[in-house]
Amino acid sequence: MHTVNQFKPISLNEMNSVALMKRTDTKYVINIAALPALLNKLLDTYRVLEIKGRRIMNYSSLYLDTDSFKFYLDHHNGRVNRTKIRQRKYVDSDLTFLEIKKKNGKGETNKFRIKIDDFETKLSDRSKEFISEITEKEYTLQTSLWNSFNRITLVNLKENERVTIDLNLSYAIGDKEKKYGNIVVVELKQSRFDRKSLVVKALKNIGHNPYSISKYCIGVANLYKNLKQNTFKSKLLKINKISV
Repeated sequence: MHTVNQFKPISLNEMNSVALMKRTDTKYVINIAALPALLNKLLDTYRVLEIKGRRIMNYSSLYLDTDSFKFYLDHHNGRVNRTKIRQRKYVDSDLTFLEIKKKNGKGETNKFRIKIDDFETKLSDRSKEFISEITEKEYTLQTSLWNSFNRITLVNLKENERVTIDLNLSYAIGDKEKKYGNIVVVELKQSRFDRKSLVVKALKNIGHNPYSISKYCIGVANLYKNLKQNTFKSKLLKINKISV
């Protein structure tokens, strides 16, 4: 990934000005072979997040769901107002957060989070209170999916947007595991979708249009074969095709 080293760096503190806790997310799925061409097109306009000399970061997540998999099924069944709850460890920063993502009918995603000491397979009282406060509901939650990946984060301060590039996606629960070594999930985060973004144009030029995908739902569909997954079958087939 030599191209990543050619970007000008940006620090975590500088990037906070583009935190975009309320945002529009636009996702793309590409084969890793197409990544160098994309990065080359963005080289002069974006800066890359660098922490302790690292530009490709390690992330680990633990997702929570109800015993009936409400959050997964809400997405599967097309509910526009939906929630996802996870704990995410930013490994290179040694930071762990409990994060709640709420999507509304306008296509906006609101993210809320609090810092926690480490992964909580059994939620603390503080975490339970936070979830109740944000969701305004009382859920009985269980650990549903582990997910790890590597991430490159690009920032365009002028346009107030971020691009995350996720590689080496891996899912696990119990003794079940699924890995996607050849696909890359590119996510453009903006205050509102702007098709004039250089990222949108660059991806279109190499034959890629936005593709709605949930990393959580793809992982669950792969590892929980007993759950309803009709809506995601075509997505799984497409991802498998792209990964070849």
